Amino acid sequence: MTTTPTALLVHGAFADAGSWAGVVAELQNHGIPVIAPPNPLRGLASDAAYIASLAAQIDGPVVLVGHSYGGAVITVAGAAENVVGLVYIAAYVPEEGESLGELQGRFPLSPLVSNLKEWTYPVEGGQTAVEVTIQAEAFPGIFAADVPAPVTKALAVSQRPLSTSVFDETAATAAWQTKPSWALVAGADEAINPEVERFGAKRAGATTVELEGASHAVAVSRPKEVADLIRDAVRATS
Repeated sequence: MTTTPTALLVHGAFADAGSWAGVVAELQNHGIPVIAPPNPLRGLASDAAYIASLAAQIDGPVVLVGHSYGGAVITVAGAAENVVGLVYIAAYVPEEGESLGELQGRFPLSPLVSNLKEWTYPVEGGQTAVEVTIQAEAFPGIFAADVPAPVTKALAVSQRPLSTSVFDETAATAAWQTKPSWALVAGADEAINPEVERFGAKRAGATTVELEGASHAVAVSRPKEVADLIRDAVRATS
């Protein structure tokens, strides 16, 4: 008997697990077990360790799905023994030893970079660290241009900030080197240059689809197409 892998959905920066709601519904309608945990967004190594720990506690095989920065997280967390596949949704796909800053720096920067707002938060030892969100007025066009305006307004004020440390941390491993991968490129992405997504997907040898006109928030605006790719991965690894 085959065991259907659990789809573990990892959100990226400036979003939360609720951004997967439409995708979760689609997968559940097709009988695919799914979990969408919070991603701490505090550091690549620590975030990946958290997701890998969750995956290891799931009975049976797991397909990791990462959106945006979540792609970097699953690249490292995918080394967990029971992870059988990786799905990248408008995501970074780093190489082992490569930082997101290095990967992004290969291509022209997206409008996101010049529209970030810096905040600080306390860390151990009485120190402070820097985190970023997208400026609220720029959020709709950069993150979710194909999402209805009332939804984007809510998303803009409920962003989960990302520690800036993640851009300099290097990936300790790249699970796509030994495990099959799939990728969805958002053709109208203004948060990550689509060329970054295409490059990473091609380098990983991922089975790739591209959605023309899709924004960075493709899981919100096009949940069926996102779920279809995840279903392909689940079927292939069952």
